[in-house]
Amino acid sequence: MVSSVPSLHSRCLSSFRIGRAKHHSEAKAICEDGGGSILCLKRADSTKNSSVSCRGRRDALVQIFISSASLPLVAKEALAETGSVPEADFRTYIDEKNKFKIAIPQEWQVGAGEPNGFKSVTAFYPEEATNSSVTVAITGVGPDFTRLESFGNVDAFAESLVNGLDRSWQRPPGVAAKLIDSRAKNGFYYIEYSLQNPGESCRHLYSAIGMASNGWYNRLYTITGQYVEEESDKYKSLVEKAVSSFRFT
Repeated sequence: MVSSVPSLHSRCLSSFRIGRAKHHSEAKAICEDGGGSILCLKRADSTKNSSVSCRGRRDALVQIFISSASLPLVAKEALAETGSVPEADFRTYIDEKNKFKIAIPQEWQVGAGEPNGFKSVTAFYPEEATNSSVTVAITGVGPDFTRLESFGNVDAFAESLVNGLDRSWQRPPGVAAKLIDSRAKNGFYYIEYSLQNPGESCRHLYSAIGMASNGWYNRLYTITGQYVEEESDKYKSLVEKAVSSFRFT
């Protein structure tokens, strides 16, 4: 039953979903298209506002990124066909509707997550009880978001993400967020970071962000894998390989 499966990132980030007190309202707006939220952008009125616009774009992406990593699993079901086997311990999951494929461990389950404004959420997780998982969350973005660089470079985005999550400076200290690595490759942003609440296990997250069009509007794909430090030997390579294997079709 689904109840026996950990609620994926909800157990990881539910207490970490820290919204900023203020966003650049002149730079960002959330629009609706009837099938979920589309992130839109109000254009800056002058060159003076260009840096504000860039920050607003980046902050907006950070919020999407954080939200996509905290989606609970609600149903276990096959959402797409499984295809060729890339290696003995992996199989290829192909989503024809959302135009992507990803290699996942053979025995992992496939489930649907609560959209909560996202157009689609697909989750992959071991059958056994564990905090490890990989999710693919898709959301629409407005016409001003034409490529990932619209949000700033990968280093600036990664820094914004970690700074937005980190609360280790509070008294008493909150969650400690640490950036491990960030890089751009083959049209994707790859970000590795860790989260740790005081007295709890350190959680490692490895994510990829990409953008593609469905013919009508651009869509942002956020692929996030996670595992706790105690399970690194068992799940680290599986999670990283799955996230790195994501491709558009």
